[in-house]
Amino acid sequence: MEPDARTEGDITTPRPSRAQATEAVHAGREDLAGLGLHAVPIDLSTTYPSYDSRDEAARIDEFAATGARPEGPPIYARLDNPTVARFETALAALEGSAGAVAFASGMAALTAVLLARAGQGLRHVVAVRPLYGCSDHLLTAGLLGTEVTWTDPAGVADALRADTGLVMVETPANPTLAEIDIRALAHSCGSVPLLVDNTFATPVLQRPLDQGARVVLHSATKYLGGHGDVMGGVVACDEEFAGTLRQVRFATGGVLHPLAGYLLLRGLSTLPVRMRAAASTAAELARRLAADGRVARVHYPKVGGAMVAFEVCGDPHRVVAGVRLITPAVSLGSVDSLIQHPASISHRIVAEGDRRSGGVSEQLLRMSVGLEDVDDLWRDLDQALGGRPALFGPTEVPAERRTTARTAAHAVPRTGDGSAWVRPPAVR
Repeated sequence: MEPDARTEGDITTPRPSRAQATEAVHAGREDLAGLGLHAVPIDLSTTYPSYDSRDEAARIDEFAATGARPEGPPIYARLDNPTVARFETALAALEGSAGAVAFASGMAALTAVLLARAGQGLRHVVAVRPLYGCSDHLLTAGLLGTEVTWTDPAGVADALRADTGLVMVETPANPTLAEIDIRALAHSCGSVPLLVDNTFATPVLQRPLDQGARVVLHSATKYLGGHGDVMGGVVACDEEFAGTLRQVRFATGGVLHPLAGYLLLRGLSTLPVRMRAAASTAAELARRLAADGRVARVHYPKVGGAMVAFEVCGDPHRVVAGVRLITPAVSLGSVDSLIQHPASISHRIVAEGDRRSGGVSEQLLRMSVGLEDVDDLWRDLDQALGGRPALFGPTEVPAERRTTARTAAHAVPRTGDGSAWVRPPAVR
């Protein structure tokens, strides 16, 4: 069912437009009151009884033909699951898509997209670095029979071929937080679908489909789950492509467990408030880091968010080893703050030259800001950075370090008056 409609008896009527915060709480749960329930149920069944094998056969044939969710009771958990379907409905509502298909991980979701396009004879992918390290590896290694052309956004149109099935970008990018003009890039793609990895921004900060993208990918493990205790992936797209992805999921078995679907749906309900709170803290930390002489450069996206990347003047490994409140670990998007050295971990699988050309320097640290108090996080960063103290106080930045978020290549966060701060661009 489309995310903007509701069924009353036999009549489907438009649903009134709802604010995103309301959608996050209620999408996928509209039928609960009618079922006499308040909390979302978890359906753990792997199989379901059916006494009408002819009807079962007809429904299976329909799925084989279209990939649409089977009408009526479930058939088998690898084909569909009611709890997972609720999460998919809610995510589609937040991203503004007609369909969404969930998978066991973000990489399983990307794999399904690539297989779906390759199955149509479109094995060529145009991609822009940096991407998440494992996404980069999956494309480069050719494990799925795909071929990739790496280019910058300006070169996408020239890189397209007759067999190009996908253009892929991540914005803000992992780990540099570089941003791409989605609308302009979608125009360059022509009829080729643009896939945007929206993991860092989430639909709270941007909805790529509204800007011309055709496919949106999430590592649901991150902000959608939000608590570091569930793994999953999801693709938001039109219903036709969603049907193809369901068929790939059924054939390959990369299904999301119902308990994971339940946790992800619960995570969505607090996504807007979590993202905005963490983004506020991240913006302040980025501002303080930009005023610190021990930091060479700070990367923070204009769109905002809870991720901060910064290049230190000293040894980045000492910073990772020196944190006490912040957890030194991969992943991101949890309620607690994490920090890691991308060149050693998340992007280690990418060749060194490709890492560097994508802006992933040896001095770069990536921090996922959680919901802790900003002063507690700053104290931990301050002692981990060691050496000489900050050049300026945590609330004062001199005028010569101010610029506008519109013109800064590596801007750190906007404040209420639209200003932002960066380190001098000569320091890299």
